[in-house]
Amino acid sequence: MSVVSPGAAVAGPVGSCAADAKLVPSCGVMWGGAAGGFTSKPRDVEHKSWEKLSGRTATIFHTYHKGDEPFPTKSEIAMTADAGRPRVLLLNWKIAYGSSWAKVARGEQDRRIDAFAQRIKAYGKKTFLVLNHEPENDVKAKKGSGWEAKDFAAMYRHTIQRLRGKGASNVVNVMAYMGNEKWMAQSWWKDLYPGDDVVDWIGLDSYVSVERNYYHYGTFADLLDRKPKGGGLGFYDWATGKHRGKPIMVAEWGAYHRIGRTADKSAVYDSVVPELKRRPAIKAIVHFDTKRDNQGDRDISIDSTPASLAAFKRLAANPIFDVKLS
Repeated sequence: MSVVSPGAAVAGPVGSCAADAKLVPSCGVMWGGAAGGFTSKPRDVEHKSWEKLSGRTATIFHTYHKGDEPFPTKSEIAMTADAGRPRVLLLNWKIAYGSSWAKVARGEQDRRIDAFAQRIKAYGKKTFLVLNHEPENDVKAKKGSGWEAKDFAAMYRHTIQRLRGKGASNVVNVMAYMGNEKWMAQSWWKDLYPGDDVVDWIGLDSYVSVERNYYHYGTFADLLDRKPKGGGLGFYDWATGKHRGKPIMVAEWGAYHRIGRTADKSAVYDSVVPELKRRPAIKAIVHFDTKRDNQGDRDISIDSTPASLAAFKRLAANPIFDVKLS
């Protein structure tokens, strides 16, 4: 495990920040993106377009898979073969698709795990892997459902331990939460965590609204500090306090307004770097970009207004994100 001190610097001499064996930057913050999630265009095409729009190569290329889908795909591999634009994959895998967490934990999807292990070993490069991001939303808190929080933790442990046993040493895993007030307050929320020995990074998928008085209105700090309903630690404080030393990845983030209710996103984008400097455990951020979310009513794009795009380009240009892949 790469230890991240709460007082660790987030900036260093220009050109000095580099990722280690667990892809943790020695200084700075790794920059990433996921684009085109709800369009028919290929992810790699959308990612390159987003990079051009934002003005920076997104070092982390985030894609999504489920079940027996064969990945990394040819296009994903090609995205990490461009020496002029170095990138690392962040692969999200819903491994229990068509099955259940409990069944995976019992070994009933070992052939699926072993097939992935063979592919990722052949690929060879360091790769981030998220197993079933945002599991809180999928929990069925009923004994025997196969989808209890403890089943998720068991599935996660089994999968990571089997991948390690198969020699897939290039996999760097990320436990990615929603960090939502409703779920954090559930009695079973604590049972999701599979153990420090099988978690390399702690991830958070979280968004803020730029519509005043609308759901989750706020700035970058607000998406990091959401607390359980009824009180308790905010997500960042929970992660750094309960799992000290684990690097944190904001594995999905963005600012949204409802379709047809355009509002400026500049305040959110302008708030990012100051928060990163205050919170040195955050070692990577990955923006999720879409003109329309999966509910069809939220715009999370960086260019919904000219001022928003200008602010995002300023953010992307900040040298804090000048991190080299080893």
